[in-house]
Amino acid sequence: MKAIFFKEVSAFLSSLIAYIALAVFFVTSGLWLWVFPQTSILESGYATLQPFFDFAPWLLMFLASAITMRSFAEEQKTQTIELLLTRPFKEWEVVIGKFLAATFLLVLALIPTITYVVSLYWLSTPVGNLPIGAIAGSYMGLILLGASFASIGLFASVITSSQTVAFLLSLFISFFFYYGFGAISQIATFIGRYDWFFEQLGMYAHYISLGRGVIDSRDVIYFLSIISAFLFFTQLVLESRK
Repeated sequence: MKAIFFKEVSAFLSSLIAYIALAVFFVTSGLWLWVFPQTSILESGYATLQPFFDFAPWLLMFLASAITMRSFAEEQKTQTIELLLTRPFKEWEVVIGKFLAATFLLVLALIPTITYVVSLYWLSTPVGNLPIGAIAGSYMGLILLGASFASIGLFASVITSSQTVAFLLSLFISFFFYYGFGAISQIATFIGRYDWFFEQLGMYAHYISLGRGVIDSRDVIYFLSIISAFLFFTQLVLESRK
């Protein structure tokens, strides 16, 4: 598992595209938080990171799909998947190793955004007047979201040999789980009857819940369940190919 983890991380970081992707994530989120008039905290006058936490999940969705699209698809296309599966690795070790590598890279993309917190800490009046609990909860939510998107991306990658198809399929499934169930809950037929049920099936409601600064075990269990389910499906497909 450790060998798979370091192989995936080094393969990603040895590419120029990787640094471009990480830079795009940081710069785009920075522009959204500090520059664009509609969301700039400098324009609003309020020391809040909420615009960043509203926008970051969409960036993570694209970044996770870009990171994971080559995980299995490229190896199937180049037919090196058979070589990987004949090595003394169990299927679950391969899946977990690639998953941990993808999640590590997503966390790596989030680390520079801590500068936003530090900046707001000194810009707020009085200094340090920030909802630290809510910020910590939101970051925890972003990490769990990123890990969930990574597990979905691995599943999308293992069922196709095309990186483009894997990227688009990962985006679609991630979008549906993040936003789709919430949209379904707003259909007139379900409002007042099943809207809460559909809303709780989606990631958005649990992400928002964590962002309130109260860590509810139900939200954590939800994300861990999504991650476990898609990693299990990925392992099943991998075993069937073997």
